[in-house]
Amino acid sequence: MSKKTNKFSAESFGKETSETSQENTFYFGQQNFKWMLIGLAFIVVGFLLMMGPDANTVDGKFDPNSWNDGIFSIRRIRIAPLFVVIGFAIEVYAILKRK
Repeated sequence: MSKKTNKFSAESFGKETSETSQENTFYFGQQNFKWMLIGLAFIVVGFLLMMGPDANTVDGKFDPNSWNDGIFSIRRIRIAPLFVVIGFAIEVYAILKRK
């Protein structure tokens, strides 16, 4: 009887995995890292936009009898969280993007 060769035999299996492991040594490429840095920049800018005095701070001093309406500014409650969410979405894209 003739001996049939199996493409999944031990000899061929070792050769195929060594060839593919040399080609794909790392999953992320240069584009992935570029998008990760862009996403990180969006997140940092979003958190910096959220910064500011708290509700009871007037002219840099804590005053429990006063109220600072600056905590409800459009920048702090709309724009800054939008930047953070966009940054996280870019991070997910950067992770899932193929080379």
